[in-house]
Amino acid sequence: MKRCPKYTFGVGDRFANGAHAQLAAFIEAKKLGIDITPVWNKSNREHNIIGSEPSQTRAAADKAVADLGWTGEYLLDADHINLSTVDRFVAPCDFFTLDVADDIGEAAEPADVAAFIAKHPELIGTITIEGIAEPFEITQSDVEKTANQFLKATQKAAAIYQHVVAAKGGVDEFVTEVSMDETESPQTPPELLIILAAIADQGIPIQTIAPKFTGRFNKGVDYVGDPLQFEKEFNEDLAVIAHAVKTYGLPDTLKLSVHSGSDKFSIYPYIKKAIQRTGAGLHIKTAGTNWLEEIVGLAEAGGEGLALAKTIYVKALEKKEALSEPYATVIDIHYSNLPTAAEVDGWTSTQFTDALRHIPSNPGYNADLRQLLHVGFKIAAQLGDTYIQALRDNSEIVAKNVTVNLLERHMKPLFL
Repeated sequence: MKRCPKYTFGVGDRFANGAHAQLAAFIEAKKLGIDITPVWNKSNREHNIIGSEPSQTRAAADKAVADLGWTGEYLLDADHINLSTVDRFVAPCDFFTLDVADDIGEAAEPADVAAFIAKHPELIGTITIEGIAEPFEITQSDVEKTANQFLKATQKAAAIYQHVVAAKGGVDEFVTEVSMDETESPQTPPELLIILAAIADQGIPIQTIAPKFTGRFNKGVDYVGDPLQFEKEFNEDLAVIAHAVKTYGLPDTLKLSVHSGSDKFSIYPYIKKAIQRTGAGLHIKTAGTNWLEEIVGLAEAGGEGLALAKTIYVKALEKKEALSEPYATVIDIHYSNLPTAAEVDGWTSTQFTDALRHIPSNPGYNADLRQLLHVGFKIAAQLGDTYIQALRDNSEIVAKNVTVNLLERHMKPLFL
């Protein structure tokens, strides 16, 4: 098993042009005493939309590391994969996010559920966990219900894990994450405990788990929900993980992952307080941030860059329903709040960047426009070389926005 560093930070690079600017943020963070490991991630869906391969993401990351002299660890994530999509990721990747969200609720064999309950009498009754004020009261019926909901998903995660090990020649030299976040219903801390017991039974050396928390974690915009409820769940999940590591022999590097949908600024203070208090590790993703900052950079450049940013928005507006559909569980776009094509055509660079850049205190900020452009990278992909050339023509201003966003809006608030 490849041991996962304590703090890992997932960065998406949709078009494989942002790795240098992203890594620059990690370098600056390190100078400030923040030791974070970059994890470049790009899902199968994104590769299919753009027409790219995981090997290209690996090449971009390797080149940035070599060019900038990064001597720390770095990882490449096969993001949100399953048995049908994993094979193209096996060779280039050393971090695998096993996405079982679609399998949650699929009934396990009754004999498997019965065997699980019989194996784990410690999950039934009053369970005291260090760090949680009130003991869990879990009945056999609760365990049976949770097993019926999640056991099959853990079995499928095991199948993916075993497939990757076999494909890598029987060698497990990668980080394994299990993701359950892109679902409608959150997993409670008692459910997480039962799920971790099931994962341990399946022999998966899980090092990071991404549960679904209460609230909405929409792409590119801030958390929608009660931050204090999130804080309670996050802290209890940390305690459950520590308990499960001791009880079930899971790796001592196991940590929570927040698949943050990019920007969850209002809950960063609570995450920071929790990891500082407990000394726990953290994996956090900012997947679409890079793509949005590329558009911010083009708009800020003015001229042809601004014109291209406007074109992408207008085309996204025309296809808003189709672009939104694959991301229905992780966006809430109010179409009535989207500016018209005519409005945006008249915007200055400042008006465009004010609307898109994630600074909620700015009166010009538009969360609906930001979400639409977040899922609108398909439009840029269809522009092909035109978009890539624009990034190259405006590389300095685009890179500045990518680096500053990661460092100032994410890394410093979370870790400094």
